Amino acid sequence: MVFSPGNGEVQISAETIQQRIREIGEQITRDYAGQEPHLICVLNGAFLFHADLVRAINLPLTVDFLAVSSYGNAKQSSGEVKLIKDLSLPISNRHVILVEDIVDTGITMNYLLHYLEGRQPASLKVAALLSKPSRRKVQVPVEYVGFEIPDAFVYGFGLDRSQRDRNLTFITSQET
Repeated sequence: MVFSPGNGEVQISAETIQQRIREIGEQITRDYAGQEPHLICVLNGAFLFHADLVRAINLPLTVDFLAVSSYGNAKQSSGEVKLIKDLSLPISNRHVILVEDIVDTGITMNYLLHYLEGRQPASLKVAALLSKPSRRKVQVPVEYVGFEIPDAFVYGFGLDRSQRDRNLTFITSQET
């Protein structure tokens, strides 16, 4: 897609996103050499990033999905996290990579990390396409970061604007 339906400019191009995902995939391939990582996609926003990242990793791996809600249709998190869809597969003694679209305040990620740690994975790391460190209310580890961005409302490449624009191949922003 080449259109930008909002009032913002393209912040991160499709080509730049794909190059960075390849780099993260190569790093994960090196970090998990000889292992079989289990990648968990946080729905809905991370589905495109997750799919491309899985293809960029040159290892045997497994995938699963979970969904939480803290935004609804709002532009800012409510601060209350609700689990909507749980995992289908056990993660005990597995090397888990939690794949997220954006780590903003850290509240949702903190919830997810504690939730998954209770299932006793062998290891648990986070891969996030975007990170907004200036907005952190809770410090959380993000081992694989696509891009650090300033405090702006962004959408595209899986991230939505009132459930729309997830299909954009790039990331754009609008004034908040």
